[in-house]
Amino acid sequence: MELPPRPKLFDFHGVSMTHYFTDNWENIQNFQARPDDILIATYPKAGTTWVSYILDLLYFGQTAPERQTSLPIYERVPFLESDFHILPPGTELADKLSTSPRLKTHLPVQLVPKSFWEQNCRIVYVARNAKDNEVSYFHFDRMNQAHPEPGDWNNFLQRFMDGKMVFGSWYDHVTGWWERKQTHSKLHYVFYEDMVEVSRTTSCAIKVLTSLQIM
Repeated sequence: MELPPRPKLFDFHGVSMTHYFTDNWENIQNFQARPDDILIATYPKAGTTWVSYILDLLYFGQTAPERQTSLPIYERVPFLESDFHILPPGTELADKLSTSPRLKTHLPVQLVPKSFWEQNCRIVYVARNAKDNEVSYFHFDRMNQAHPEPGDWNNFLQRFMDGKMVFGSWYDHVTGWWERKQTHSKLHYVFYEDMVEVSRTTSCAIKVLTSLQIM
């Protein structure tokens, strides 16, 4: 089967995006967060799936262990802004969860639905070293059909430094969330490298977050 063409980048409210993350925009912005929601926020390739698994185990590992084998991670921790057309949009998946949803997003802080701030939700933001983040992003984009063609390394490096990536500039993303941390007491700002260091000294994945005083 022939794959659809790679999407093109375009400017969306000052942030480079592709249509897979903007086609459902009205529903994204009108999404109603719940007071006990936990939002996982990262720049792409900064530990999103890792933290998603940890939080899901932390909250449901004992009470509903069947979740680990009966539901894929994208249903347990929906990707808020995703609309890939072969699956229900992330907002729809989140609304269907009987438990309070554990959501993930790559949106820069200024584009996050206002209901998360109004409900004073807990947020876990993970920041990763720019160099490692970029290398991971490059290899991810080589296989990810929802992003533009990465081109060669030199071209990709220049785009990364210029902020011409899906979800925009790495620098703007990590600094924007850091600044919001100063006014939102329930925003826990975590460094990927600290999580790696903690994971080396414990055999329990859940302790990675609890030892960093996130939960």
